[in-house]
Amino acid sequence: MNEPTRNFTLQDAISDVEKRYVAANPKSEAHYQAATKNMPGANTRTTIYHDPFPVVLVKGHGAKLTDLDENEYVDFLGEYTAGLYGHSEPTIKKAIQDALSGGFVLGGPNTYDAQLAQLMVERFPAVELVRFCNSGTEANMMNISIARAVTKRPAVMAFNGSYHGGLFSFAGGAPSPMNAPIETVIAEFNDVENSRQLIRQHANSLAAIIIEPVMGGGGCIPASDEFLHMLRDESEKHGIVFIFDEVMTSRLSPGGLHELVAIKPDLVSFGKYLGGGVTFGAFGGSTELMARLDPRQPDALVHSGTYNNNVLTMAAGIAGLTKVFTPDVVNKLNQSGDELRTRLQGIADQHDAPFRVMGRGSMICIHPQREPITNPAHTNASSSSARKLFHLEMHMRGCYIARRGFMSLSLPLTSADHDAFANAFESVAIEYGEVLGQQ
Repeated sequence: MNEPTRNFTLQDAISDVEKRYVAANPKSEAHYQAATKNMPGANTRTTIYHDPFPVVLVKGHGAKLTDLDENEYVDFLGEYTAGLYGHSEPTIKKAIQDALSGGFVLGGPNTYDAQLAQLMVERFPAVELVRFCNSGTEANMMNISIARAVTKRPAVMAFNGSYHGGLFSFAGGAPSPMNAPIETVIAEFNDVENSRQLIRQHANSLAAIIIEPVMGGGGCIPASDEFLHMLRDESEKHGIVFIFDEVMTSRLSPGGLHELVAIKPDLVSFGKYLGGGVTFGAFGGSTELMARLDPRQPDALVHSGTYNNNVLTMAAGIAGLTKVFTPDVVNKLNQSGDELRTRLQGIADQHDAPFRVMGRGSMICIHPQREPITNPAHTNASSSSARKLFHLEMHMRGCYIARRGFMSLSLPLTSADHDAFANAFESVAIEYGEVLGQQ
């Protein structure tokens, strides 16, 4: 009996899976080609592009997705943490429908915004007052702007490889040319002494330090407790506003990750899932800082936005926090994420396959490399070719994840779904472990 044909080089393997991917998605490819005439790269969101083209999604239900060619997937991407509730969650769907029935561009205060604000103040320990906006990018920019306005200092410390939205990104080790024109000091993530030295060196000009306590876009890399506590101590010592970007990580504990690590930042940025799947952003923190936005004050800072308190988002957010994502559910989801991550790393180790499975709780990122990872620079050991091979092979096995290996678990996922993913991962580890090691 003949042995099955195998791919002996990384490029051969990529060529093979790409041909199978293109053959399985002719309608998505045609849609992509047509859309290039009207949108740069055929999309309006750079993150969701990958070569040769992304599939076009037409339906989602629970944890399942269907594309234009009627291929079905289990959704492990979870809309980069925004899709925590899955697709068409009935409780949230009803809340949105009820809100729609009362009109949805009312142009003034409504009964929903104050209720959602109360829920967030009660839930997140660092939040004494809160304001809403429309995205995590907005939330981060507002927190940075508050810090600069209040301290009257120009600069912000961020970390190599960090992402705080399309206007404040340092992925790839350098500021994005699209960044807002804000003076920045760049430190190394998880490097205690380097960061402490830079804080002290620039203390007189630093308005804020901003950090994701688990880097999302940087590869699901957790900050060490020692690192976070040093940043809190140094920022207090020098009168620097400490900002936690919890746009993604607030899902990791009932009170956000700042509750779990026992740190009280001055300001916190929110987004993603808290809008129940509708466009959402929020920022909040200490009364001392947030009260500067109170329009009753003669020197109040101005914060506007037409859709900040739109009733669809507010209603969906209320339903999510009160009826679906309760504290017990939060803990169960994140425990399941820890278990899946440990299981996947165990599979890789068992087969001596080159994978590092990073993350915390329901946020996971799979890196095709052997080298340890404690900051984003370490992920450069994973070549773009290796990431492409792993992504497309998992896709062809019905597992929907990001090209960079990112995953965020949603509530409708079952233990059977986790088993299916683990089995698919094991088959890739066995079949391609050797060629992935060639990168």
